[in-house]
Amino acid sequence: MHLLFGAFLFGAVLPKHPHFVHAVSERVQSLTLVLLLPVFFAYTGLRTSIGLVRGPEMWLFCGLIILVAVAGKLGGSALAAKAAGLSWRDALGLGVFMNTRGLMELVVLNIGLDLGVLSPAVFSMMVLMALVTTFMTVPLFNLLSRGAPESVASPAELLEAEATLVQR
Repeated sequence: MHLLFGAFLFGAVLPKHPHFVHAVSERVQSLTLVLLLPVFFAYTGLRTSIGLVRGPEMWLFCGLIILVAVAGKLGGSALAAKAAGLSWRDALGLGVFMNTRGLMELVVLNIGLDLGVLSPAVFSMMVLMALVTTFMTVPLFNLLSRGAPESVASPAELLEAEATLVQR
């Protein structure tokens, strides 16, 4: 846990001069994308044991985790976007994109497993939830966009709306 926050603080205190940021990013990006990111995903995959999710009761809990995750993040984001003035279609589109879990979710799950906060079975269910919510993004957005008029916001416009919501 300390390494994660230490790395964040190190990045936060570094100078923000554009040339410096660009130079550091250039040097670190290839190492990160080619080596560290695949190793992290392999490490998480090795720690995930879907076989621990056994029986109908455990699969029901896994389904409930996914349902609550989708309702909380997609539904909450959509309601907030609607309250901020977006149309329902655009609000739901933003909610779909916000629903995507990803790298940070897996980092937190690995830390939770390391600290003993999560059991290996719950860790596996949460990794499944992260995968399902990430993989459902494009099909769900395409379904939402089907038959939509050309005036529907683009993904870039939805991300801009998200940034506006965060600033408020």
